Amino acid sequence: MKVHRSIAAWRAASDLSTRAGRGLVPTMGALHEGHKALVDRAVAENRQTVVTIYVNPTQFDNPDDLATYPDTLDDDIALLDAAGASDLVLPQYHELYPHDYTVFIDESEDSRVLCGASRDGHFRGVLSVVMKLLNVSQAERAYFGLKDYQQYHLVKKMVEAFFVPVEIVGVETVRDAKGLALSSRNRRLDDAQLATARRMNQLLRSDSLSLDEIRHELDTLGFRLDYLEERWGRRFIAAFLGDVRLIDNVPLPVNDKVPLPG
Repeated sequence: MKVHRSIAAWRAASDLSTRAGRGLVPTMGALHEGHKALVDRAVAENRQTVVTIYVNPTQFDNPDDLATYPDTLDDDIALLDAAGASDLVLPQYHELYPHDYTVFIDESEDSRVLCGASRDGHFRGVLSVVMKLLNVSQAERAYFGLKDYQQYHLVKKMVEAFFVPVEIVGVETVRDAKGLALSSRNRRLDDAQLATARRMNQLLRSDSLSLDEIRHELDTLGFRLDYLEERWGRRFIAAFLGDVRLIDNVPLPVNDKVPLPG
């Protein structure tokens, strides 16, 4: 795998005259098996798989989250190399934001609900950096995990609105054996919190409890609920366990008798 430590280095080493057969997996690092599933899908469907690692400051509404975001670059490189990625691009802030954060992309409807209701400006930062990475990579396809379904939904909407010639591919959420969605944030949970966190998906998938009953159960378990809603044919949740914010979603109709994927 080639490691390009700037956008300039990536451009100098790449033939960007065609998008055909190039897949992009944009990440913020601290990679886990969920990210690997994105890379595996991209490798299977493209002649070239480009991964970006960039911790994007414009999408963080909480400065503490940005300051404590894990830096595991050596491990990330090893995972990507073993997974068969062909290129890793490590953009620099001054390259992605040559005019600082004065030019951006915003969406005024679907970005204001769910995560957007409590994270002011989050999706403006997400959409802006994704558009930049799509342009930098010149990919034919880009891969996003469905755990962040709202992000996937908004990126697809942006690409359609601006006629960007790229296919946005959603990849199913990767979970542990107890159903907890894999996330870089999980490494901040202790063993007791991990056991409690696994109850969140079990409650989310319940077809016997009302939303109010699920809210009550989560409160009893010690979660601080941000939202529990149904829209876009899915049931969504975001909740804090201690100072760690966890999100998840499942398709409707829910059915807790169906085995977990994977």
